[in-house]
Amino acid sequence: MKHIGYITIILTLVSCDGIKKSNDFDKVAVVDDVYQMLHDYHKDISKKGLTAEFKYLDPSPDFFWVPPGYNTALSYDSVKSILETNAKAFRSIEFHWDTLQIFPLSNEIANYSGIVGGFMIDTAGVKSTISIIESGTIIKREGGWKLLSGQSATLNTVSEK
Repeated sequence: MKHIGYITIILTLVSCDGIKKSNDFDKVAVVDDVYQMLHDYHKDISKKGLTAEFKYLDPSPDFFWVPPGYNTALSYDSVKSILETNAKAFRSIEFHWDTLQIFPLSNEIANYSGIVGGFMIDTAGVKSTISIIESGTIIKREGGWKLLSGQSATLNTVSEK
């Protein structure tokens, strides 16, 4: 009887060897997920304006961002306030990734770096063509991938009426 129990345990362990463990690091899946999230982020901003960013920002106390023109990291609440104020100033925004690199660190965390191109049209009809260099850390939460921290700086902005 003991032998049957041992054989059952051994067979169970051997048969489970081919099953992917949840803690295995799948770099390709992380890159694909983060890539999709970052592109969806820009699509949603184009459709709904700057306040669409809230869906993609991690509202935890660990969040921080250094926006263009700032020399210090801002909290989630500060970034949210700035976005709400600035959202009223633009009637159209289009962003896209000119370059994008994703560096998976685990199944739940990745870093990224890239250059964002696009334009913004304010309520007076002035179109500003922009180029922004950006890097940051993205974390996987229950609701999906979220921007946890990072920084962005303006590379080039041209305004035209």
